[in-house]
Amino acid sequence: MGGTIARLAAEGHAVTLVDLSDGEPTPMGNPHTRAKEAAEAASILGVPRLALGLRNRAITDDLASRAVVAGAIRSLRADIVFAPHPIDAHPDHVAATNLIEAACFAAKFTKSDLPGEPHTVRHIFHYFATHLRAVPQPAFIVDTTGFAERKQRAILAYASQFVHNEQNRKIPEWVHAAGTYFGSRIGCESGEPFGSRQCIALDVGALRV
Repeated sequence: MGGTIARLAAEGHAVTLVDLSDGEPTPMGNPHTRAKEAAEAASILGVPRLALGLRNRAITDDLASRAVVAGAIRSLRADIVFAPHPIDAHPDHVAATNLIEAACFAAKFTKSDLPGEPHTVRHIFHYFATHLRAVPQPAFIVDTTGFAERKQRAILAYASQFVHNEQNRKIPEWVHAAGTYFGSRIGCESGEPFGSRQCIALDVGALRV
């Protein structure tokens, strides 16, 4: 969802990328390299980044992890939270979504030992990851025309994953092709699909034909 992130930031919205873990270990990476790549990608998209320090390959919806994520939500006062799609081939993605949704619910508790002040998240939307070999059926598509090139640069900032790792070199091309396809579904150059478990209210007066 890099194009959406870049567009929201460019339009003046406060957007923060939150890393649950450092993503390590991987075949071609290490914690220092991945942190440097993540910082560069965030800079390209024009947003800050927050690392929560949970353990990669062991993401779990437990009370301790909920407290960490709910604390971040309270600190950021997040109105909208984006999480991976709940149906995914990557176990950490599925676990992350379960954890994030539970943390969003917990963030509003008034009588708890969670850090920060209670806060209610208005919407939780799901982005689609490339680990799932399926065609997304989105609830809505965001027009990311004008931001596709920046998204590609942000992806390639993760050189250890998509440049040095030969097995993953095609992924940026696939992501770009998907952006073109989903853009064509809404009559624009580039688009990104999102899912939602809940109904979405629309202002029909603002809809374009």
